[in-house]
Amino acid sequence: MQTKFYVSLLITCSLIFASCNIDIPKETHTSSETITVNKQSIVYPVKYSATIVGQNDVIITPRTSGQLEKICVTPGQSVRRGQVLFVIDQKQAQIQLNNAQANVQAAKAQMNSAQLEYESNRELCSKGIVSDYMVKSALNALNTAKANVAQAEAAVNAARIELGYCSVTSPVSGIVGELPFKVGTQVNEATELTTVSGNSDVTVRFALSESELLEEFNSDEDLSTDDIIASTPSAKLFLKDGSEYPYKGKVKNASGVMDNMTGTILVEASFPNPKGMLFSGQQGTIVFDFDIDDVIVIPQSAIVRMQDKTIVYKVGKDSCAHSVIITTADIGQKDNIAVTSGLKIGEKIISSGAANIQEKQKVLFSKEEEE
Repeated sequence: MQTKFYVSLLITCSLIFASCNIDIPKETHTSSETITVNKQSIVYPVKYSATIVGQNDVIITPRTSGQLEKICVTPGQSVRRGQVLFVIDQKQAQIQLNNAQANVQAAKAQMNSAQLEYESNRELCSKGIVSDYMVKSALNALNTAKANVAQAEAAVNAARIELGYCSVTSPVSGIVGELPFKVGTQVNEATELTTVSGNSDVTVRFALSESELLEEFNSDEDLSTDDIIASTPSAKLFLKDGSEYPYKGKVKNASGVMDNMTGTILVEASFPNPKGMLFSGQQGTIVFDFDIDDVIVIPQSAIVRMQDKTIVYKVGKDSCAHSVIITTADIGQKDNIAVTSGLKIGEKIISSGAANIQEKQKVLFSKEEEE
């Protein structure tokens, strides 16, 4: 009997509240969590798209003309300095060397004859048989013959050098690039046969915008370009597949000329490449980790994006949620983001479930939070 009475009373009260437009307070707890805004020190990664180039990239061109007779390497092959890369038809150069060597022998024979003529005339002159004029003429002929020998020997050396040019060698140790020509191709001094990339160290190039450069120079410290380069932290390199290169690099120089088309300057960092993992022409991302103090960091789950605005819900003294527009900055963390304006230290915000919160919604706290 009492149970029926209480049920009847509850129904009656509910009808009265409904007829008077009175909201019945809901005591259900939300799934929202809150945090107190505070500052902390973070590591902020700055990323740039980068291109890798060998520090000793050399374009290989022949020093003589002729038909490409042999290709001694393959693309991507490691070569040492002085190793033969290509052989150009040597027949003509060999003929020229043979002719030059024959000319040396003929010149030496003439020199020997002139030597005998001179010695004979000198002997006869001492006996008064021939005049001194004949001796001097013989001496001049001998000197001319000696000069002819020297000239012929120089021609041999030139022919040997020309023959040596038929073997195209690498001026540096490195990695062979593309090979655009086939055996039998007619080449000359202007033909670019391949590129050898010196790969013991590589250069990673990236572009720094004018605004970023000015920000560095407008800092409180009186820094020169050399000071900025010296203070830049070690660089990390991420390859196209997302993997991190195991060796760190260091900025070594910056271009002194601004590109008018892009508004950037070219900056270069040097990376060791002892295992030959990096190749000229590769693309990647260079990353600098900067230590920054006094940064407000909140969870990504605390923000709600509405068109062009970023919102968090701040918990007021009335325990209700109030939306606040903030500005943020990416800090390279998957779950957190930095707040640059809109929040103050000590304020409490909803850190989870913010997308389900309504403006001025009553926020209920757990007993642990209330205590």
